[in-house]
Amino acid sequence: MQNDVSVSSSYSPQAGTIGAAQNRVLRNTYMLLGLSLIPTVIGAVVGMSMNFSFFSGSPVIGFFAFLAIAFGFFYAIERTKNSAWGVAILLGFTFFMGLMLSRLVGRVLGMSNGGQLIALAAGGTAVIFFGMSTLAATIKRDLTNMGKFLFVGMIILLVAGFANIFLQIPALTITLMVVAIGIFSAFLMYDINRVISGGETNYISATLAIYLSIYNIFANLLALLGITNSSD
Repeated sequence: MQNDVSVSSSYSPQAGTIGAAQNRVLRNTYMLLGLSLIPTVIGAVVGMSMNFSFFSGSPVIGFFAFLAIAFGFFYAIERTKNSAWGVAILLGFTFFMGLMLSRLVGRVLGMSNGGQLIALAAGGTAVIFFGMSTLAATIKRDLTNMGKFLFVGMIILLVAGFANIFLQIPALTITLMVVAIGIFSAFLMYDINRVISGGETNYISATLAIYLSIYNIFANLLALLGITNSSD
């Protein structure tokens, strides 16, 4: 009986400390994630008012320019993730992503039921987010291999998307959107699980990863709804 008490007392404080740290990272991640949506909305509104289009000149140049800017932000966020500058740069990135989203949002709003489609895409994204969050909290096994698999899938998706700039195949476009929703939904579960399990201890890095998944889920859902609505 004495042994049981000594084992419990030696492990409980450590487990409680680790659990508290993980909960703090998760809480800060969700708070920053909510904050990051504000610059995204502002960026989308500004982009629509400016008729912003990143790919109007040359889609190929625009594609690589976007990647260069995005990875520049990723690098800057990673270098400053332990300071307040990391939050500022992350919010700057989400504003930029709002600009990138503005053309799609503007096109959908131009439809007769555009507002309903945007609300539906937002609602669908929220359902996926809460579903993946719940699933992430219940999974106990190591998901490292899943992360590697998803990264490979994302690279293939990126290459296929670039190829479709030239091919312009409608069926491939829709397929890529559906696959993207699946891949980033899985990424969402994976990244939240990493925070919960202690695999990610920096809330700025965690917010960036989760934000990218939510952004891509919403954008692809909205584009898919826009395509199906225009074909009705």
